[in-house]
Amino acid sequence: MFKMKDSQLKKRRDSAYRKAALRIALFMICGLVLARAELKTDSVTGFPKEVPERREWKPGKKVAVCFVLYVEVWGVGQGPNFRPEMATRKPDLVNEAFRQYGIDFGIDRVGRVFQEEDIPVSIALNALFPGEQPDVWKKFRALVPKAPIVAHGMNNSSDQLPMDHGLKGQEDYIKQTLDLVEKETSVRPKGWSSPSVYSNIDTFRACAASGITYTLDSMDSDNLSILKTPDGPLDLVPYPTVTVDMGQFLGRNYQPEDMARLWVDYVGELAREAGKNPDGKATVVAVGIHPFVMGTPDGAAALRRTLETLKKEPTVWLTDVEAVVHASHSQAE
Repeated sequence: MFKMKDSQLKKRRDSAYRKAALRIALFMICGLVLARAELKTDSVTGFPKEVPERREWKPGKKVAVCFVLYVEVWGVGQGPNFRPEMATRKPDLVNEAFRQYGIDFGIDRVGRVFQEEDIPVSIALNALFPGEQPDVWKKFRALVPKAPIVAHGMNNSSDQLPMDHGLKGQEDYIKQTLDLVEKETSVRPKGWSSPSVYSNIDTFRACAASGITYTLDSMDSDNLSILKTPDGPLDLVPYPTVTVDMGQFLGRNYQPEDMARLWVDYVGELAREAGKNPDGKATVVAVGIHPFVMGTPDGAAALRRTLETLKKEPTVWLTDVEAVVHASHSQAE
């Protein structure tokens, strides 16, 4: 009889131990899951966003750098002005030539630089470009046939996001853009970059609802994050304001060599920080380039020097935007 009681007590004690061990294990698992991702509130949309805890993109590579070439349609009398004081001229030969040179010579020249340096590039494409400039598009695409295409709206001047038409209006616009890009290129983009970097809260929701999985409209971080919109998750690939050549060129009179120095310093400092803090988060930067800035002969030379310098950084991964998103999700799994 006493043996039976001892046996029952032992069973109860063993059961209690197992339950306690299970609770501890579950607590530790939950802690590990929470440690993998930092939760924040996005400053632009107010939606929650998750910043995954990843230390490297691939073995030894902690800094991802994605060069994005903007292939755009402007239209006569529309677009960036090299000489603003001449914009009222009819015809405005100086500014029209500035824009057209980028299309006729700059796009192809930049494509050759990336092909010759054997470095990936991403393409932010206005949907109207292949139809309006078919020869330029075919020649350029042949140089970088594997470059992912990021949808960049219909054009960059007169047909931008209809932000005054609500969520449904933006969904329709994004779908129209995706349909036309797919028709002209046989690729349906997974990424989005709003024309003229002009978007609002509805844009992020409309992207997620339209099947877009990542966007370059986020400009305030060094880390890839996942925005939790009411219409689904959306990866935010950082596209810092200061690394975009057009704003620096037109707004601050930076020359291509100035941009080359800025890019090397920007990425080099991220690499230095990574070396000092090996347990820190992996970083990523999308670098925006435009054919009328880096597609000139001096621009191409400065771009080439930049790429050759960054190749030598052991912790830097020169890649494209979709490869970064894919690497992020592969690690999450």
